[in-house]
Amino acid sequence: MKRTVAKKGYTAKDIRAVSDNPEWTKNDFAKAKQFNEVFPAMRKGRGPNKAPTKTSVTLRLSPAVLEHFKAAGPGWQSRIDKALVGIVKRKAG
Repeated sequence: MKRTVAKKGYTAKDIRAVSDNPEWTKNDFAKAKQFNEVFPAMRKGRGPNKAPTKTSVTLRLSPAVLEHFKAAGPGWQSRIDKALVGIVKRKAG
C-alpha cells in the first residue's frame, strides 16, 4: 500500500522569497484606484449577441455521442448543432 505524505503549505517566508512585488504601504493603498476607473472601456462578461440565433439549453447525451463529437477537438457543440440541423432539414424536406 502506498503511503501519502501530507503536503505542507507555503509560508509567508516562502512567498516573500519568490515574490517580485513589494509589500504595499498605507500610501500605496491611498493612491490606489478601482479597476473600472483605470480601465473604463472594459466590459463585464460577454454581453448580448448582435443577432441571437440560438437558444441555450441543457441536454443529456450518451457518453458514446459525446466522445464521438469531442474526439474531433474544439467546436464539438457546433458540430452537434450542425448534425441536428441536418436531421431536421431532411425530415422537413
